[in-house]
Amino acid sequence: MILTLDVGNTQITGGLFEDDKLVLQFRRTTAIGNSSDEIGLFLRSVIRENGFHWQKIERIGICSVVPSINYSLSRALTKYFNQDALFIQAGIKTGLKLKYPNPKEIGADRIAGAIGAVSLHPNTNLIIIDMGTATTIDCVTENKEYLGGAILSGLKISVEALANGTAKLPSVEIVRPDHICGTSTVEAIQSGLYYGTAGALKEFSWLYQKNIFKGQKPFIIGTGGFSRIFEEYNLFNEICPEMVLLGVKKALELNK
Repeated sequence: MILTLDVGNTQITGGLFEDDKLVLQFRRTTAIGNSSDEIGLFLRSVIRENGFHWQKIERIGICSVVPSINYSLSRALTKYFNQDALFIQAGIKTGLKLKYPNPKEIGADRIAGAIGAVSLHPNTNLIIIDMGTATTIDCVTENKEYLGGAILSGLKISVEALANGTAKLPSVEIVRPDHICGTSTVEAIQSGLYYGTAGALKEFSWLYQKNIFKGQKPFIIGTGGFSRIFEEYNLFNEICPEMVLLGVKKALELNK
């Protein structure tokens, strides 16, 4: 079995693969102050309680955008799984041509997402939209060239910014609103968040198609926790929530 971890600013998402099949997914709030023992015991427990044996895990891969937790995480896996994990970063084998002046600047989540997208759709021009704490939009050519992209504030950050940066605007639930034209403050914020984000993503996708892919229509993949609420808006050709985990698994295969 293979254990993959996607460490985001808000949540840690885990995936357990057996015979190329994702057999378990789990989530945990990212807590920077957690010790290696807390992390290790949690991982052992969640695997055991779902009917799997942690002793059968052969390799572990990690995509982390939270450097301050990496040491505790690495120690936990050494102590409780007797393994050194592979961290996704520039310098490992990715199967991609990273067209960045400084590849070390690229977030591990963006690299892993691109690896996962290419593994699902090889020889295809791709736009990858990952909607988590931040929203990232990345371009990969049919020749596996990672070109970069854009980073936007995520929906949760936007909600918090409005609530904390103003005197009277409340924090709201992130949902697709019933009306485009909100008839209350809550509805107005929800409309702005939802349709403002959708409009930005549609504009980026169109501009990338025109300027990056020379008019050829790319395949657009959505992932991340908030991608599902846009499912009926036809922003994506496909939604793949586990794409980053798939990318981590593929990186492990490339770096045997």
